[in-house]
Amino acid sequence: MANERVSREIAAEQEVVDRIYARLDLLRNNYRSALAGVRREGPSGSPQNRSERDAFASHYEDMIARLDLVENRLVFGRLDLEGGKRLYVGRIGILDENHDQLLVDWRAPLARPFYQATAAHPGDVVRRRHMTTTGRTVTSVEDELLTRGEVPEGLVVAGGGALYAALAADRTGQMGDIVATIQSEQDAIIRSNVEGILVVQGGPGTGKTAVALHRAAYLLYAHRERLQRSGVLLVGPTRVFLDYIDQVLPSLGESDIVATTIGDLLPGTRASQRDSEEVAAIKGDLKMSDAMERAVKALQRVPSAPREVTVDGVHLVIEPEALRSAMSRARRAASTHNEGRTPFVLAMLESLVRQYAAASGREEPDSYMYEDVRSNREVRIALNLAWMPTTPHTLLERIYARPDLLEAFAPHLSRVERALLYRDKGAEWTISDVPLLDDLAELLGPHEEAETRRARMAARAAQRDAVDLAQQAIDSQDLGGGILDAETLAARFEQTGPRLTLAEKAAYDRAWTYGHVVIDEAQELSPMAWRSLLRRCPLRSMTVVGDLAQRSSSEPATSWRAVMGKAGREHVRQAALTVSYRTPATVLDAATSVLMAGAPGDYIPLTAARDIPNSLVNTRAHWRDVLVDIVRSELGGKTAVIAPSEQLAGVRDELSHFLGDAMASPDGKMLTAPLVVIDVNSAKGLEFDSVILVEPAQIAASSVGDIYVAMTRPTKRLHAVYQYELPDGWPTT
Repeated sequence: MANERVSREIAAEQEVVDRIYARLDLLRNNYRSALAGVRREGPSGSPQNRSERDAFASHYEDMIARLDLVENRLVFGRLDLEGGKRLYVGRIGILDENHDQLLVDWRAPLARPFYQATAAHPGDVVRRRHMTTTGRTVTSVEDELLTRGEVPEGLVVAGGGALYAALAADRTGQMGDIVATIQSEQDAIIRSNVEGILVVQGGPGTGKTAVALHRAAYLLYAHRERLQRSGVLLVGPTRVFLDYIDQVLPSLGESDIVATTIGDLLPGTRASQRDSEEVAAIKGDLKMSDAMERAVKALQRVPSAPREVTVDGVHLVIEPEALRSAMSRARRAASTHNEGRTPFVLAMLESLVRQYAAASGREEPDSYMYEDVRSNREVRIALNLAWMPTTPHTLLERIYARPDLLEAFAPHLSRVERALLYRDKGAEWTISDVPLLDDLAELLGPHEEAETRRARMAARAAQRDAVDLAQQAIDSQDLGGGILDAETLAARFEQTGPRLTLAEKAAYDRAWTYGHVVIDEAQELSPMAWRSLLRRCPLRSMTVVGDLAQRSSSEPATSWRAVMGKAGREHVRQAALTVSYRTPATVLDAATSVLMAGAPGDYIPLTAARDIPNSLVNTRAHWRDVLVDIVRSELGGKTAVIAPSEQLAGVRDELSHFLGDAMASPDGKMLTAPLVVIDVNSAKGLEFDSVILVEPAQIAASSVGDIYVAMTRPTKRLHAVYQYELPDGWPTT
């Protein structure tokens, strides 16, 4: 009888879901037809007409992409309200042909009871229904009765089955959204006020990353007018992490978000190498901002004695006082060093040309005299020595390679600290260098020659890409025979192609300021990194998520305000996530015990939502003797071997020899492989079905935060392999 009732409910919901998908298809086809009409008009007409067509084309393309991205699990919930009203909740809002609500966007105020209503505080909600779909087919429904009155006919299942089904599912290598299973404490944070800096302290598995992403999608919906002009910046810990979460925001109907790491924050610079903790701490200290300012000021030099130059046999004198006067005028005219170069040179040329005219017996100089002085090699050298334009990379590289300069610009550093910062010219940039480069870029301003060279290189690369794309189109559609060549077709692409999206514009513009910034794993940021992010968010509207207990440092963090540097003095409010949905209780308890043994502190209590039998296994042996067999027994779903950095290469080679293609190579394709071998830094923010931890005591010795991170990655089982000892606090049975 119960099965028949479930089948009837599923069949009834299928009719509703079919109608909603039919409406989705109709809307998508309408946009495609409108886009085709705009493209048929071609590039003719006035510039205003072409601009309007580009805007319409971009809008239609945007809408088509958005509707495509919400195809999967479009409808996931239903609310039955008092009085018989019924609302369906999904990824986006959809109206029928009469403008009646077919589907309510999960972010809309109408949908809030789907996440907030409880049996104790139901509001006007009688029943909440979770719907599971595969493709466009409804496969199951689960009901929660929230009223205290008579049980409605057709109640199928009570409880949180949808949530626990999601928790039990195998990991896929890509993070999924939690839009159908957002819990009440998560929803309150997602819909929190956009103003100020919201710091969300969340232990492992509490869904803080998912909450941050859903909050970004919610804010773009609720504050569209404000954020569509400036955009949202998302900062993650690694590129692998950004790949991991790549599909979440598009699946929620949002794609205009710039996602980056601190290492990639500065356009044109990509840094993934990490400094040692000691070096990173030196570079991340806010005192380095003063050092960068001194370095830029030192580019403006006034010699102690006059300098003589010769122009066409005429001797001219560059007086220190003239240099000071020109510099003063330049600083008033420009806000950055490189921008001040032009007014400085113009002021000096004016002074020198008047000398030149007087020495030539003329009352007033003519245009030829300006050109003679301007192009003179001695003059150019003298003015360059006084006010040298440069790039952030050139200047910082010079500082690192010159201990005398570092001593002059950073007097707060000891001799040992200066030695730690030494690096040869041409060495690879590290993540900790990027905030320093960003500071220099702010002080120096654009370098005209360097920017021109970069623009030319980018234009040539874009042209090559366009020609390649055009040739592919010609080949695939058999358009050859001399009728149309790739260069001509590429030129037409440039005329009719859509303009850059807001996210693309922002990603290429270092000076872009965002309406909101979302930062994940924020406990790892240095004060200098915070300085770079504050520069990009003048409104101070931020969502900051992380866990102080997971900070990778030999010194545990005492508070968020201490970690955040100057950002901690802004308008900061805090919230907490207290339920771990990922980690089995046995594993979470063990991780908490290790944390408390290594770094006792007043941590926010964390509760596991579930437990799994045999979720913690210890094997005492050298990893070379047992690891291959253990890995083979764990394969299924996603498995990670987390090893100390110094043993990573050996572990990877051993497993690669025996397992071959089953293991992820270290080339960035780890998300698609059933097995990955990584260190703790690469594991941050990720989750796996099973984790095999190699020599956990060795990881704990460098950082208690690191071992806490490593222990809390699995959703099902943690298997420790160790030869001599386990970290303090680790259960041995």
